[in-house]
Amino acid sequence: MKLFRLLHLAALLLSAGLAHSAAPTSGLDLAGFDAKVRAQDDLFLAANGAWVSKTAIPADKAEYGSFYQLRDLSDQRVRAIVEALAAKPQDKVAKDATSGVEQKIAAFYGSYTNVAAIDKAGLAPAKAMLASIDAIKTPTDLARWLGNAQGSLNTPVALWVMPDFKEPGINRALTWQGGIGMPDRDYYLKDDDKLSQARKAYFGYLTTLAKLSGTKDPAAVATRVLALEKRIAEAHWDKVENRNPVKTYNPMTPAELAKAAPGFDWAAFMDAAQLQGVDRLSISQPSTLTALAKMFNEVPLADWKAYLKLRVLDENAELLPKAYREARFAFHGNVLTGAKEEKPRWQKGIAEVNGALGEAIGQVYVAQHFPPVYKTRMVELVGNLMKAYGDSIDGLSWMTPATKAAAKEKLGKYMVKIGYPDAWRDYSALEVRAGDAFGNRARSGRFEWERIASRVGKPVDRAEWGMTPQTVNAYYNPSMNEIVFPAAILQPPFFDMAADDAVNYGAIGAVIWHEISHGFDDQGSQFDGDGALRNWWSDADRKAFEKVGAQLVAQYEKYEPLPGKTVNGKLTLGENIADLSGLQIAYKAYLGSLGGKPAAVIDGYTGEQRFFMGWSQAWRSKQRDERAMQNLTVDPHSPAKFRANGAAVNHDGFHEAFGTKPGDQMFKASEERIRIW
Repeated sequence: MKLFRLLHLAALLLSAGLAHSAAPTSGLDLAGFDAKVRAQDDLFLAANGAWVSKTAIPADKAEYGSFYQLRDLSDQRVRAIVEALAAKPQDKVAKDATSGVEQKIAAFYGSYTNVAAIDKAGLAPAKAMLASIDAIKTPTDLARWLGNAQGSLNTPVALWVMPDFKEPGINRALTWQGGIGMPDRDYYLKDDDKLSQARKAYFGYLTTLAKLSGTKDPAAVATRVLALEKRIAEAHWDKVENRNPVKTYNPMTPAELAKAAPGFDWAAFMDAAQLQGVDRLSISQPSTLTALAKMFNEVPLADWKAYLKLRVLDENAELLPKAYREARFAFHGNVLTGAKEEKPRWQKGIAEVNGALGEAIGQVYVAQHFPPVYKTRMVELVGNLMKAYGDSIDGLSWMTPATKAAAKEKLGKYMVKIGYPDAWRDYSALEVRAGDAFGNRARSGRFEWERIASRVGKPVDRAEWGMTPQTVNAYYNPSMNEIVFPAAILQPPFFDMAADDAVNYGAIGAVIWHEISHGFDDQGSQFDGDGALRNWWSDADRKAFEKVGAQLVAQYEKYEPLPGKTVNGKLTLGENIADLSGLQIAYKAYLGSLGGKPAAVIDGYTGEQRFFMGWSQAWRSKQRDERAMQNLTVDPHSPAKFRANGAAVNHDGFHEAFGTKPGDQMFKASEERIRIW
């Protein structure tokens, strides 16, 4: 449900509202336009073509654009916070593993960034974990090891705790498929040249890990491990199946799970995962667990142990000597994403410490970069936007009054979280040791998992956040019926105080409404206002909605980001619905803000034209082919160009603003345009 490119929300915090801009400048990056491309033929390139042609993707990145610039800014701010703490005397940290949180942050970051010490330590920090794998002698031992690894390793059976889909007030455990080292099952199974090349490179990477760790006959071990991972991948559900909450909600008692997936010691697994006494849990992919239980019986323990060792080395390579780090980047960085250089170690360290002690850092971040007035303004603005959405529901022609009423009831129950949580997480029990990067990661992973596991069977804490304040992102959570905007996304530099309303509405307004719309996309619309998985639609309305969705699927599956590679319309449906909804409602709000008066022409563009140019520049981005291939396989968002063009081509206002005609590449007859919400 997350929207990874929410770049322009910052603008809302720097103005009293979207109306009444102060100066007659558009705020558009005119230098980024391509004068040779007409908006009627390609809105994205018309607004971004010069930027795309002149901008080089930084060597350490797989893609680049406004989102990444904002993320870099957040990382730099967190770095200043962390390094200021690290500059303080750290002698107490080594003596007292439960010292103050500031010392923990400094010790965690300092241990990760001290690559000289990591190189000197060699493989020693991983010895205990590797020895625990050697100690596996029976299938029950394997089950216990996998349960104990929750939170610290990507295992074939992953556990999580969240609101029960049918009883959203109670937390319950669920299982999810996992355990593969490449991004998705398609990388193992599809007959495709690019994916085949990735498989060959992955085999080489596994061989290198085995060789570096002193494993005898490393190529043979890599062959067995890759074969096991392929078998795991064959049991996985695909990305589209996993988007269906009805299919992935399968509550079972532990006894029913043992019967459905016999041959694996589920009791030992759950006990080691700190989930003793669970009365029932949701099995997200039942057929996957049945297949895995069979594998646990049929695959020799020696192969499972070899697999686990390479998984440990792969996932912890950044905490091991240089040869491991270089091998990991060569595959995960260069082969999979096309990046030419590794990210700076400091920036990786920021990601690491954010993952372990994020809310503790967030307290300092908010104090320095998010004044209380920002939160107050944002709450007021989102409230106004929610009202506009309700007005839009009233005007729907394809929905019956009863379902409209249910939709507005759901909208009225939205929880809006802005900036940061009201209560901060307690890290006093987390053990951090100076100079122990490997151990710190393992302990922090287990600490977080035990916090999550402790929620099972308890009432849902609706005040809890799923992101830190310094995260450049936002999300809608259907089980909580909430939209969440962390502080870091609510900041400059992407807002021009002199920009006019049209660009603000097109770029920022549409993005906010996108997030609101997730409660009414193909997934979110299956949950009611209380977060329960329940059909609140009439049969006719749901059928009409699904018909519109099928039209969007067909539209996006015609887009070809790479030669011979098209967008997966079913995988991206939710995001495409939200893009279309956001753009439609933002435009209505913009026209309403004009009070019936025409907007001035600025920089040669009418207000309506500036609205769509602002929308297009909001999605400014470019990516390497390797990343494009990865995103087409796993990302529920369409590529940037098709986000900009795909929503606009269905918008009556776009065609009116630019006077499109038959023959224009973006012309679409009125009766063929897809309209939703």
